[in-house]
Amino acid sequence: MLSRRVLLCIAVAAIALPTVALWASKEFVQPKAENAGSYPSKDAHPNEKMTAAIDAYNAPPKSDIFITRFGEEGILPVLLIVTNDGDQPVLVKNMRAQLVTASRSKLDGLDVDDVFRRVAHIQGSSTGQPPKIGPIPLSGNKNKKAQQQYDELMRAHFAAAAVEPHTTKSGFLFFDVRGVSQPVAGARVYLTGIRDNSGNELMYFEIPVVAANAAATGH
Repeated sequence: MLSRRVLLCIAVAAIALPTVALWASKEFVQPKAENAGSYPSKDAHPNEKMTAAIDAYNAPPKSDIFITRFGEEGILPVLLIVTNDGDQPVLVKNMRAQLVTASRSKLDGLDVDDVFRRVAHIQGSSTGQPPKIGPIPLSGNKNKKAQQQYDELMRAHFAAAAVEPHTTKSGFLFFDVRGVSQPVAGARVYLTGIRDNSGNELMYFEIPVVAANAAATGH
């Protein structure tokens, strides 16, 4: 008869193997973005021929596209879609995103490095010359998983510098909602720092947030 310790090890391995297999086989695929005007959560500027929309990925099945469980790390992923129906490019390189909750908490969008440090559980600075994932030193045995997380973030995040005429650009914004009560219900995303081709700043966008399990976008 197998000992209790052996049985426990077998049970732990049975639980762990599917998780390992998931990390080994799953790969993030960016959702196909439609024209921003087709989304329920949007703000259109007809005079500027610009529309910005968002789609929250805060719950399954939408959040299942990621290999990283952002919700468990207190990170809210929000897909941003920007459509330029005008005849001149619009500059979004210096765009700033802020999530304002119903309780008036103001949360700035995180950059890739900040998100990565959270999800890879990197604390403080390292000594010596540890291996790096992107620009971040990493010690221990997290390298493979961390590399997958970093690659996912690099593919997922909104990285456009400009939105060309009659095109749509998309990518994810990430907000730190750890410890924030009701970060989605009644919240709004504000976008500032978007400029026309002459460098003039456009009016800010104000977009209501709809929870993933409450929005039927058809995507």
